[in-house]
Amino acid sequence: MQVDVLNTQGQKTGRTVELPEEIFGIEPNDHVIYLAVKQFQGAQRQGNHKVKTRAEVKGSSKKLHKQKGTGGARKGNLRNPLYKGGGTVFGPKPHAYDIKLNRKVKDLAKMSALSYKAKENAIVILEDVQMDAPKTKSFTTILSSLNLTGKKALFILPEYNDNFYLSLRNVPKVNGTLLSDLNTYDILNANVLVFSEGAAKIFAANEAEA
Repeated sequence: MQVDVLNTQGQKTGRTVELPEEIFGIEPNDHVIYLAVKQFQGAQRQGNHKVKTRAEVKGSSKKLHKQKGTGGARKGNLRNPLYKGGGTVFGPKPHAYDIKLNRKVKDLAKMSALSYKAKENAIVILEDVQMDAPKTKSFTTILSSLNLTGKKALFILPEYNDNFYLSLRNVPKVNGTLLSDLNTYDILNANVLVFSEGAAKIFAANEAEA
């Protein structure tokens, strides 16, 4: 799959990058995508929800009245779940929500998500941008040239670039990530994937080695 490399003005540079069909051209597997997204979102949850049982709430443990002879129902103490301020029955307890997925399953989910973006023509390759200083205005100019203003765009770099990240972090709907940190959820959550030329060439290099 040949993709043109664009410059910061949104024009073709005359260079192309070959994105391997084994990653960007497979038949997507929706179920593994679901599992990968479920794992990602579950891992974001703290799982520290907690309510108090009748053994943990404050209140006297004295029996309210004698068992028999009152004409009323039997009662224990004020911590009974039926009373205001009493304990909660079968309430939530702290626990983890993350699930385990095999590496092959996660890789297949990521490739499936990338293949969906390729089918939607939602992949852009931008020449490597060198920013001398953090400048949000310069970054928004690049977005405008790529016709990405107002769209949810994910910029993918091969290595951390401090000035680049500081320039994009205040732009609404725009995120950046390293190629090594790319995950299925981030791919699906973006309208457009913008690979730097260096990041895109890593796919081609890995395919050549294989």
